Amino acid sequence: MSPDLPPVAPSVTAALVEALSPRLRKRLDAGVTKLLARPVARDGDTVRIAVDDETDVVLHAPGGTVTGADAIHCGCLLAPDCLHRAAAASAAPVADAAEATGAAREETARRETAQTAAGGAEQAGTETVTADQRAAARAVFDAAAAVLEAGTDGAGAVLQAELLHAAHTARLAGLPRASAAAISVVTGVRAARSADPGYRLADLAGALADVLGVAHRLPHATGPDLTELRGTVRQPYRPDGSLRLYGLFSEPVLTATGYAGAVTWTADAHGRLYTVSDVAPGGPARATGAADRAVRIGDTALTHRELSRAGLAVSGATVSPTGRLGAGSGVRAVRAPGASWRSEPLDRLWALPAAEQVAKALNGGQDLLFLEVTVTGTVRETTGDCLLADCAGVPLRLATAHDDPSLPYRDNLRLLAAARGSLLRIVARLAPGPLPRALLLAAEHPTDPAARVDLGLDRLLHADLPTGAVAPPAAVVPTGDEAPLHLLRRRVHQAVPGGRGVLAFIGSRSGDGVRLRRLGLATAGDLLDDLHAAAADRSRDPFGRLLPADTAHFARAWLAAAVYTDTVERALCASAWGATTTEAPAPAPAPSTAR
Repeated sequence: MSPDLPPVAPSVTAALVEALSPRLRKRLDAGVTKLLARPVARDGDTVRIAVDDETDVVLHAPGGTVTGADAIHCGCLLAPDCLHRAAAASAAPVADAAEATGAAREETARRETAQTAAGGAEQAGTETVTADQRAAARAVFDAAAAVLEAGTDGAGAVLQAELLHAAHTARLAGLPRASAAAISVVTGVRAARSADPGYRLADLAGALADVLGVAHRLPHATGPDLTELRGTVRQPYRPDGSLRLYGLFSEPVLTATGYAGAVTWTADAHGRLYTVSDVAPGGPARATGAADRAVRIGDTALTHRELSRAGLAVSGATVSPTGRLGAGSGVRAVRAPGASWRSEPLDRLWALPAAEQVAKALNGGQDLLFLEVTVTGTVRETTGDCLLADCAGVPLRLATAHDDPSLPYRDNLRLLAAARGSLLRIVARLAPGPLPRALLLAAEHPTDPAARVDLGLDRLLHADLPTGAVAPPAAVVPTGDEAPLHLLRRRVHQAVPGGRGVLAFIGSRSGDGVRLRRLGLATAGDLLDDLHAAAADRSRDPFGRLLPADTAHFARAWLAAAVYTDTVERALCASAWGATTTEAPAPAPAPSTAR
């Protein structure tokens, strides 16, 4: 996947790959690799890839996104059904929002209008899934199951295109949540195959569990559960009158899907959080540069970096359900005084105990944590060094929010380790796990509590540290994430890159199920045995030849193990922080049940 290319709508990629002959489909992955190595030139909304000295592939992206197959042209003799057009679409980032344009948006609007007109009748009875939605959910499940079957190592452009086609079908059927989940899997697979530094195995495993879980539950859902599983096409912005906001911090955005920019967090006098974002297709340079661009709201000339420490008075404000501020023509905004973290109204964000903040995050609320910690040292883990801190008696591990070397997160974390003994207020993002853990985003300045540091944008210097401060050597201690639950989770994660084959091989000699039961996790042991059995289940015909694998059976067994693992990990996370969750654990779907 190349961030130099404009995002391409899922339906476009699916259509171009489907038009290829069987012979060209076999060569598609090699074609993508070759095309990624060719020079790219951009001129406004037009991007040109030099296939060779005489042939170019041209992508037209009005508004920054390729929304139609006719917007990709190739000068070779086999065009339009050539390998180059499909390879270019497969090499580009997936456009998350492009499906809501053009014909797709019109069809979605038509369906939503019909659903609204029938709202009275649906409220009178129990709302059920339509035949089109049932078929679309099954298509998404089957396509995602095929990706899991092959693993990221084997899920090439053809399997990705089939999942994108299923995502497009789901959106047209009025299932935007399933569509978005499927697209997330494709972008994760592409990041894995391209060795993107932003790729995380756990994130892709979570995306796969999400799309399989939604598609698995949809055909049988009714009422409010069905409404939740369908999701919503777009986030409506509602009027919110006049707002007086205070800057908290800014963080860079750099995704595996080819988007980059900055998000600035603010709060009102009651502690409600609002964000202003500037995210668009791009790479590390855009992530580091967006902080010095003016925020897109009203006529204010404040940059994101300035707003993180200043204030904003907004009239005619519009706000999305997640707190994102709209930038419509009727919005007016002017600069206003800011506030320090230790003065009102921002001080109240740190007044809520950490356990209560974690409980809210685990129950579906905001995952930002406002903590006061004492730095105690560093600890070395397999993914890098973590900052150790004491948070009201809870030993906390603070990891970097992003590992890209162009962002200063890791360098800043190493320097903060030298401020051992310092009492600092920080902002971090909860990282659920069996140990108290969070991703460090911003912190008070080590020697000036009135100042703060956006750790993904600002760079600390040795001169910023207390006199005589020296970073202690990182301690090497167990991560606390070994057996027993790790025995199941590592198999769930191993299936993502290696597919069914890796678990079929391991299952013949694994005694992990017995060990889990001996340690008191009987359900985990049974799920692990079911997962290995499903991986090894290959029937033969009367002549001894292997029959096609039952990908759905394996996917359901994997999904059951993934859901169980996630539920137990959430409970362990709550226990580690001393928090309580009010949300009922999600039931693990039985591997043997029908879709």
